[in-house]
Amino acid sequence: MSEPAPKVLDDLLALAPVEEGKLGHHTVLDADGVRVIVLAFEQGHVLKEHRAPRALLLQALDGHLRLTAVGQTVDLRPGGLVHLPPSMPHAVEAVADSRLSLTLLGG
Repeated sequence: MSEPAPKVLDDLLALAPVEEGKLGHHTVLDADGVRVIVLAFEQGHVLKEHRAPRALLLQALDGHLRLTAVGQTVDLRPGGLVHLPPSMPHAVEAVADSRLSLTLLGG
């Protein structure tokens, strides 16, 4: 029995264009125990407060995002990483056109 091949994604930005007037939602990886979604935000878009049942890793791929969780606001720019535990309420605002890598852990 052979080992499974690695899943390689060369360019997440190309898989998730920013589209005028809508939030892009692109599942780029769905594997055992992990799901990666790239959200494409147009400047000014606000993802209102919500919760996820799984732990999250949020990483800006480009642009500038503002994340608010439990009364704390964080400016998220490329290279930044935020971990949220399961069910933590949070909201995201796009200060500029941005793409956000959202990794759902476990489950």
